[in-house]
Amino acid sequence: MAEAPLPAIRSLPSWLLGRAAARGRALVAEALATEGMKMWHHVVLSAVRDLAPVAQADLGRGVRLDPKDLVGVLNDLQSAGLVRREPDPADRRKNAVSLTDEGARLLNRCERLARAANDELLAPLSAAERDRFMDLLIRISGTQG
Repeated sequence: MAEAPLPAIRSLPSWLLGRAAARGRALVAEALATEGMKMWHHVVLSAVRDLAPVAQADLGRGVRLDPKDLVGVLNDLQSAGLVRREPDPADRRKNAVSLTDEGARLLNRCERLARAANDELLAPLSAAERDRFMDLLIRISGTQG
């Protein structure tokens, strides 16, 4: 069934960005699923790689994930042998999280898949349009430096 015409809503940049984001998330989620990964697992693995060794609480703040949700993700990743949690050398009361070699290998595969999914999302744009689009997204997303 075709979507109902909603010209006022469909003309809003926020609506269009939401639709594009949903399509992008779906493409990436589908690609990651081929490796048995979920989006948050990929995000956390990537953050662990970039920040390791990182205190679990700092990791949660860094990826903006609720602590109890982070524990679930880390439990999944640790059970799969992708991360390890050890006492933090800076504060033995905390856990420090780091990637295992297998976690690093899986993350590399997932990053290639995510890039390919994003290439599919942006396929209608020329290389110059992609660069400009990324610049604009950074400006309006509030994530600029």
